[in-house]
Amino acid sequence: MSMLTKAVITGATSGIGFELAKALTHSGREVLALGRNTEQLKKLASEFGCHTLCADIRDDKAIIPEMLSFKPDILINNAGIGHGIDGLDGLDVSLIQEAIDINVSSPIKLTAALLDSMKEQARGHIVNIGSVAGLHTLYSSLYGATKSAIHLFSQNLRAELHGTPIRVTEICPGRVSTGFFQAATGNEERLKALGHSGIKELTPTDIADAVLYALSAPAHVNIATIEIMPVDQAVGGMKLNRP
Repeated sequence: MSMLTKAVITGATSGIGFELAKALTHSGREVLALGRNTEQLKKLASEFGCHTLCADIRDDKAIIPEMLSFKPDILINNAGIGHGIDGLDGLDVSLIQEAIDINVSSPIKLTAALLDSMKEQARGHIVNIGSVAGLHTLYSSLYGATKSAIHLFSQNLRAELHGTPIRVTEICPGRVSTGFFQAATGNEERLKALGHSGIKELTPTDIADAVLYALSAPAHVNIATIEIMPVDQAVGGMKLNRP
């Protein structure tokens, strides 16, 4: 399998997605960047030569035909939302459904739509941006559940695609310096506290480098899961409350 050359990136107009679009174009790949921020899409097009599509990730009827026409051999499911990152209590039911639609349903739908095309090309790589919240207990039941779903989706998809040249990678970041907490919806006070960690966080470039590492592995190598956190962050331990 020669180098994969055409990538679709969702959530490409900010944070990790924007850095991924830059990194993949700099690596010589052709990129179709998806997002809702028209100004950022214009910047990706003018400065980096990306193809762009302004669409809500949930609008699969608008996105899937454009993806199929582009014929990518890489799909990076990066778009996500942090509803419930600070806890489930007080969260509106509509936001719960929105989190499931954006974080779980949409990446599964887009992946399913591209599998036949990748099989016909006899090459392909699905990259899912998960989270350490999908691997460990971090007091975020809704967000953690959606990212845990992506973890098992990635693991089971890899098993389903056994015998094909299509690879599946899940990238599970910890704290990354983006606007993630500012964009999340929940208790404003708790979100503000979460958003000011005081540690040296990862950068979007760190995550883009991890994705490029997985993409550049030899054809017989599948990097299944990368868990990546700042040195200042660790998970584990237990809280005990006195009666």
